[in-house]
Amino acid sequence: MDINQIRGILAPVASQVDYWSLRLVDRLEEDSCVRQGVFDPFQQRFEQGVMLTVYADGGAAYVASGDLSAESLKKMFALAVKSAKMYAKKMVFPMSPKIADPVVGRYQSEGYNKADPDRRLIREQLDSLAKSLKSDHRIVDWQAAFGLYNEQTSFVCSLGSEVQQSKKILYPRLSVTAFDRGTAQSRSFAGGAWCRQGELGDFEFRHLQEQASEISEEALALLYADNCPDESLDLLLAPDQMVLQIHESIGHPLELDRILGDERNYAGRSFVSPDMFGRYQYGSELLNVVFDPSEPGELATYKFDDEATPAQKTYLIKAGILQAGLGGRLSQARSELPGVACSRATNWNRPAIDRMANINIEAGSSSLNEMIGRVERGLYMKTNTSWSIDDSRNKFQFGCEWGQMIENGKLTKLVRKPNYRGVSAKFWRSLIAVGDLASRDVLGTPFCGKGEPNQVIAVGHASPACLFSNIDVFGGS
Repeated sequence: MDINQIRGILAPVASQVDYWSLRLVDRLEEDSCVRQGVFDPFQQRFEQGVMLTVYADGGAAYVASGDLSAESLKKMFALAVKSAKMYAKKMVFPMSPKIADPVVGRYQSEGYNKADPDRRLIREQLDSLAKSLKSDHRIVDWQAAFGLYNEQTSFVCSLGSEVQQSKKILYPRLSVTAFDRGTAQSRSFAGGAWCRQGELGDFEFRHLQEQASEISEEALALLYADNCPDESLDLLLAPDQMVLQIHESIGHPLELDRILGDERNYAGRSFVSPDMFGRYQYGSELLNVVFDPSEPGELATYKFDDEATPAQKTYLIKAGILQAGLGGRLSQARSELPGVACSRATNWNRPAIDRMANINIEAGSSSLNEMIGRVERGLYMKTNTSWSIDDSRNKFQFGCEWGQMIENGKLTKLVRKPNYRGVSAKFWRSLIAVGDLASRDVLGTPFCGKGEPNQVIAVGHASPACLFSNIDVFGGS
C-alpha cells in the first residue's frame, strides 16, 4: 500500500481534526562482517510502517503501526483523535497547523535507483580487506564490515504537502588490535566515521585496502610508543576527531528542545540559554559552523525534514558568534528563536524531534603543513576512541587512538592513549587556525542517540583539521 492509498482511506474522517500528517517509511538494512577470518551470518532486515500525527482542539497525538490495512488505519485515526483531545488541556504549547506551510517535492541520493551490489562481491572484498588487516602475528583481533541501508520516506498532510525522499547509505568499518609484551593498541578506519550517502562506486575498494594496511601498521607502531605527556599544549585535531568535537560540544548544546528543557531528565540540558543567540561569543572569529543539508554525499543530506519543512544551509555560528539553534518548526514557535529544518525521526515508529543533521565547520585558509609548522610544542590527535561530557554539554574529556608530538614545527615521536579536556566555549575560543579544503573530510555517525523513547539517527559532520592553543592533554596509562 502506498501513501496515497493510505490518504484515501483516511479522507472521509479527516475533517474531525485541525491537522493530520502521515509519514510512511520503507527500509532495508544489510550488514556483512568478517572477524578474525570468520564471516558472521549475513544480516538483512526489512520493515515498513506508518506514523500518524493529529492536532485536535490544541492537543497533539502520535500513533504508529506496521499494520497498513484499512481497518488498522481507521483504528489508528480514531485513537489519535481521542488522545489529542484528551491531551489538549495538558499541552505546554497549543498545537496549531498555522506553524506549517504546504510543500511538494522529492529528494533522492545519488545512485539510489541503481541495483545493489552482488553480495558475493562484498564478501570477496571484505575477505581481502581482512587479510590486509592481519599483517603480522602481533595483530590479535581484526575486523572488516560493510553496511548498506536503503530507505524511502513518504509524507502527506491535510495542508496538501506531498514529499518523497530516498536514501542509500554506505557504512564500511575496519579495525585492528595489536598486542605485545602486555600492551594492546587498537586502530580503526576513521573510528567508524567514514559513512555517507551514495552508490557502491563510493565504496572505493582500493582506498579501503590502503586504509587497512595503514591502520595495521599504525597499531603495531603504537605498541612501542611512549605514553602521552600530561601538560598544556597546542592541539591539532584531525577531521575524524573533529567529528566528535563538533557533535558533542556544538551539535547537542544547540538543540532547541534541549535548551527548552525537554531532554533534561534523560540526555541532559544545555549550557546555552535563549538570550545568547545573536550575541554570544561561542568561539574565536575563525569559527564558522553551518547546518548544511545540501552537502553532496553527506550522511544527513535531504531537501525536507520529517515534518516536510524545506531545508537550506544556515549559519549556526558565524565568525564565532552564535546565530541559530537546531530546532524544527515547533521548537522555533515555542522559543521564538531562529532554527532550521531539523525535525527528524529515526523510523516510522517514532515522532519527529529536534535532531542534528549535517553540522559542518567551514574550511579556512591554513594547510595542514602550515598549522604543524607554527607549533613550537604540541600534539596531533586522530580518531576518537572515548568521550565523556557533562549533562549540560559543557565540560568534556575526549580520548584518541593516535597521538604524535609536534616539536619546533615538525611531527616527531608517537604517543599512545592521548586524551584532552576542556570547557566547550573556552575550548572553541582557543581556535587559532582552521584547515583549508585539502585538509577537510566529509564524515559522520549513524548512531546518535536521543529522545524518550530512544531514537538512534544518522548525522553528518564535515570538517577540516583545526588547531587549538593551550589545551590540557594527558595520558591514559
